[in-house]
Amino acid sequence: AEHGGYEIAAVADYFQDKVKEAAAKHKLGPKRAFTGLQCAEKMLAAGGLDAVAIISPPYFHPSQASVAVAAGLHVYLAKPVAVDVLGCNSIQASADQARRKQRVFLVDFQTRKNDLFIEAIRRVHAGAMGEICFGEATNHVDGPPRKAAPGTPEARLRNWLSDRALSGEIIVEQNIHVLDVMSWVMKEIPPLRCTGTGGLKVRLDVGDSWDHFALVYEYADNVGVTFSSRQFKGHGSPGGFLNRMFGTKGALSTAYGGEVLIRGGADTFYRGGSTSAIYKEGAIANIKTFHTQVLARDATNASVVPSVTSNLIAILGRTAARQRRTTTWEELIRSTERVEADLSGLHA
Repeated sequence: AEHGGYEIAAVADYFQDKVKEAAAKHKLGPKRAFTGLQCAEKMLAAGGLDAVAIISPPYFHPSQASVAVAAGLHVYLAKPVAVDVLGCNSIQASADQARRKQRVFLVDFQTRKNDLFIEAIRRVHAGAMGEICFGEATNHVDGPPRKAAPGTPEARLRNWLSDRALSGEIIVEQNIHVLDVMSWVMKEIPPLRCTGTGGLKVRLDVGDSWDHFALVYEYADNVGVTFSSRQFKGHGSPGGFLNRMFGTKGALSTAYGGEVLIRGGADTFYRGGSTSAIYKEGAIANIKTFHTQVLARDATNASVVPSVTSNLIAILGRTAARQRRTTTWEELIRSTERVEADLSGLHA
């Protein structure tokens, strides 16, 4: 709405209170506000839309994107794209269909639109750091706030960030930011395998999503990237969304909401700067890009493949940790396992 190039024509959410609040904000009548598990389908069936922004729990992304593309709409999709491999495949298929229909399909990653990240990683790809040797990615933050007391189907949906099936687990829903930067640095070439562990030991008040992970991603040429995450109180220990990659000539250091720079000699050093406003600036940039591409009928949809790759990398880590064994990329992409959410007790 702040962009100025859009007219908010309808809103949809499972919960009546959320829909009522959004409809009032955008001056929409009751016939343009939709509720229930099938709220997206109801909204699309009512017609009158050019595009849809899908900012729902990731479990619903594949089905909602599919019906939106089938209806001929442009799609603006929040990350992560899905919670399992089948869902990632569905998103890729929907994006391919959108391209054939000359419809825009954009996945919203804020880092991918940040000038400091773009320039730093451009320099890395140009050889500024030399040959990459190893790296580390960390995402250490406090847990998400509890939105409702557990015990009912509605509470589970309100607390979806802490629900493994609805969110895809913290490694897929939140940690994907640093895994996406890792993948970006590695030119979207997938890791060969992953080994690690994790569990639910501290944040026991709501949900079944694990609250920590510790993994090693192994890339070609013996390049290893360690990854760890926690989502509970750190008692003053430094945290954040951090990446470091070390090369033969220098080291890249990035922080989502912090500093981005390359350390090394005169030919390597890049001062970069602060990304303190990255979330809002990234959203503004992606919303602008989406609008520009829709008007230009630019359906190259370049954000989809990197976003699907990062999503699969996160699922690879979750699989290795949950199964307590090394899992290979080739094994993962053949997976037909479907993450199923218990939606019993919720109304359509």
